[in-house]
Amino acid sequence: MPGFEVDCRFQNPEDLAPGPDGRILVSQFGGMGDSHPGSIAAYDDASKSLEVLFPIGGEMERTWGDAACPPPPIDVFSPHGIDVETLEAGRRQLAVVNHGGRESVELFEVDDDSSLHWRGCVLAPEGAFLNDVVVLRDGSFWVTHMFERGSEFVSMIAAGFGRNTGWVYEWTPRSGFRKLPGSDAPFPNGLEKSADERFLYLDTYAVTGVRKIDVTTGELVAVAEVTRIDNSTWASDGRLLIASHPGNLAQMMACRDVQEGSCGMPFEVIALDPTDLSAEVLIRSEGAPMGGVTVALEHAGAIYLGTFAGDRIGRVTLPFRSGSD
Repeated sequence: MPGFEVDCRFQNPEDLAPGPDGRILVSQFGGMGDSHPGSIAAYDDASKSLEVLFPIGGEMERTWGDAACPPPPIDVFSPHGIDVETLEAGRRQLAVVNHGGRESVELFEVDDDSSLHWRGCVLAPEGAFLNDVVVLRDGSFWVTHMFERGSEFVSMIAAGFGRNTGWVYEWTPRSGFRKLPGSDAPFPNGLEKSADERFLYLDTYAVTGVRKIDVTTGELVAVAEVTRIDNSTWASDGRLLIASHPGNLAQMMACRDVQEGSCGMPFEVIALDPTDLSAEVLIRSEGAPMGGVTVALEHAGAIYLGTFAGDRIGRVTLPFRSGSD
C-alpha cells in the first residue's frame, strides 16, 4: 500500500492512546497471564524515540482505585487495553487493563511530559477476563469482560454463533463493580464513550459488530454490522475509527504466538458515523508490511496502527472526509 510505513521496535503494540506531550502511549502487550510480561511506552514518530514508562523503579503512592488493592507485581506486568482522560479535578489519568500476576485495572497519573506515576488499582471480579477500558471524568471507568476466565476456546465458538459471553462492567469509587444494563454481548472487546458520557460504543469480536448503547436506559440505539471489531478511537472529524479483522478465526489464532516480524492477518480500518454507525472503509490490507491490526489512532496528520501480534507500529498518511455531526 503506498504511504504505509512501519517501525519495527515494539512488542505487540496492542493499544494506542495520545499522550499530552505529543507522543503516543503504547500498550506493549505481553500475554493473557504471567509468561510474557509487557510494558507501557511512549513513542515519538518525529524523533523515532521509544521510551518505556512502566514498569520502572520508583515510589507507588495510592490515591485512586480500591484502597485494598496492592501495587502490581511489576516483573510480570502485562498491559492490554488503555485509555487516558482528564478528570473533573484536573488530574490526568491513564487506566490500563493488566493480566500479569492478577486481573486488574491499574491507574496512573500522567504528567505533562507523559511520565507515569502509579496511583492505585482495582482487582477484577472473580472469574472476569478483561480487555479494554474507558475512563469517566468522575474517576469511574467502564471495562469489557470478554468471557469467563478459562473458557476461551468454548466462548470463542459460542460468540461466533451469536451467543452472549460477556458484558461491560462499570466501576465507581463509591459502589465498586456493577454490570451495565444492555451490555451483554458475544465477546465484548474494545469500547469508547460519547463526549457527554451518555453513550457507550461497544465492539464485539464476533458477528454483531459495534453497538451504540444508551447507558442511562440500557437501550440499544444503533448497530454497525461489521465483523470482528477490536479497538476504537475518535478521529478529528468526529467519527469513530475501528479496527476490524475480516478474515477467519483460524487466521487470528495462528497469529497469537508471533513475537517478531508481522502477522499477515487481513485487517480494515473503518470510520463510523457516531449517530447511526454508518460505515466507510478507510484502509484495507493483508500480508506485508503489517497485519492483525487492533487499533487505529489519528495523530499528527496520519493514522497509526497497532497490533496484538508482532514487532511493529504502522503509519498511513490518509486524508479524512468530514463525517456527520
